[in-house]
Amino acid sequence: MSGPLSGGDRTTVHLLRHGEVYNPDGILYGRADGYHLSELGLRMADRVADRVGHRDIVAVVSSPLERAQQTAAPLASVRGVEVETDERVIESTSVFAGQRFGVRRSILRSPEVWKHLWNPLRPSWGEPYRQIADRMLATVHDLRDRVHGHEAVIVSHQLPIWTTRLAAEGRSFLHDPRKRHCTLCSLTSLTYDGDRLVQIGYSEPAGDLIPVGDRGKVFSAGGKGQAPPPRPGAAS
Repeated sequence: MSGPLSGGDRTTVHLLRHGEVYNPDGILYGRADGYHLSELGLRMADRVADRVGHRDIVAVVSSPLERAQQTAAPLASVRGVEVETDERVIESTSVFAGQRFGVRRSILRSPEVWKHLWNPLRPSWGEPYRQIADRMLATVHDLRDRVHGHEAVIVSHQLPIWTTRLAAEGRSFLHDPRKRHCTLCSLTSLTYDGDRLVQIGYSEPAGDLIPVGDRGKVFSAGGKGQAPPPRPGAAS
């Protein structure tokens, strides 16, 4: 959905994926506590603030998970607003949470998990795509109405953002995770004329910081071989 925009009051809600996570063991962390940004992830968050901080962003809403809150903080600071937390934009659930990436294929070969794989359209192994899209779009629409005529940012996670885009474009939820256009700290931008969606855009304000080999990865697993970065409030 693209093309020139015409008259009316335009509002844009940007969906910002969080930055790289400190995850040297390659865990499918899902909604688990304790997964925060790596040093590179913190730089990505700063880069987003540098690149889009001049825009007319009047609200920054974030998933409650730490990696999203950390990504939201620099942009909110530049814009002079508080980070608002909304449970509706949290990461999706999955029966594979807590497993390591490297053993994922062996997990899928195990008869014990086959019962979870019977329906890729729903999907049967996690939170239904429709449910994810509905909660995300409810947040988008609430924020759109609240910041009418301005811009807002929602900091969320790859699958929630991607399912929101598929729903907004009227596409099937069935997809190859490796082909999601939603890299680290990317912006999926929904522009409305009143309450009518007129444009969907995509940009990568921190794309130059992402190693080439990591661009197509579904999960964020940074910091291997590195000490964890200092966390807010930690003693120095």
